[in-house]
Amino acid sequence: MLKKIVETKYFSGFILSIVLLNSLVLGLLTSPNVTAKCGGPLIAIDRVCLFIFVLETVMKIWVWKFEYFKRGWNLFDFSIVLVSLLSDFTALSSMRTLRILRVFRTLKFISGVKNLQIIVSAIGRSIPSIGWTAMLMSIVYYIFAIMGTVLFGEAFPDYFGSMGKSMFSLFQIMTLEAWAQDMCRPVMEVYPWAWLFFVPFVVLSSFVILNIVVGIVVNSISEITAARSGEKRQKAGQDVDLEAELRAMQQHMDKLKDALRQKSLQP
Repeated sequence: MLKKIVETKYFSGFILSIVLLNSLVLGLLTSPNVTAKCGGPLIAIDRVCLFIFVLETVMKIWVWKFEYFKRGWNLFDFSIVLVSLLSDFTALSSMRTLRILRVFRTLKFISGVKNLQIIVSAIGRSIPSIGWTAMLMSIVYYIFAIMGTVLFGEAFPDYFGSMGKSMFSLFQIMTLEAWAQDMCRPVMEVYPWAWLFFVPFVVLSSFVILNIVVGIVVNSISEITAARSGEKRQKAGQDVDLEAELRAMQQHMDKLKDALRQKSLQP
């Protein structure tokens, strides 16, 4: 009976609604005015939500036993609940500073929505390829930071006075945040040829490398979605085969019954 309750979509929907309620309460508790007026009831609701999360975890462990810890999303939920318990009920001052980690309960919403799970799984699968892309971007940053420091550091020490300042300026340029007005055009007033430095960097960093990252993540999402669709089709095919076997067995039993009935009617 408990297994049926845990595995129903209504139970999952109830937990997701509690996650949303808890997220709303945590947001309201950040307001001094709201906390002064309704702090007690909000804290009580927060504790009730935590109790429900603990109860959910205990129920799933009771139903699935050690199988519960073999799923990554279950470990994710378990760690969030454990950190929440430590941050809310420990008396150690060093641990009570972890109360801010209660906000991570909102991440339980991810484990309850399959579409969000696909996106997170795709990002995780993309990390190795993104790492190589980040290495390529670091090389590009390093080269352009050296060039910017050497070329523009003397006239624009605030932007290119050192390697650190140059790399931060390049990061601003990559985000396309007012890079032309605040940085490129002032530099071009002193060095008219500076566009030969800025335009290639913008093309490489903002248009080429970042689109490569987007392509890697999108490809991973497509692969995971295709794999899950294949599993669903395979499961559906197995269900169809099982139904066909059951129908064949039923037909065979009916034939046997008819044969026995006719035999019993014979004198």
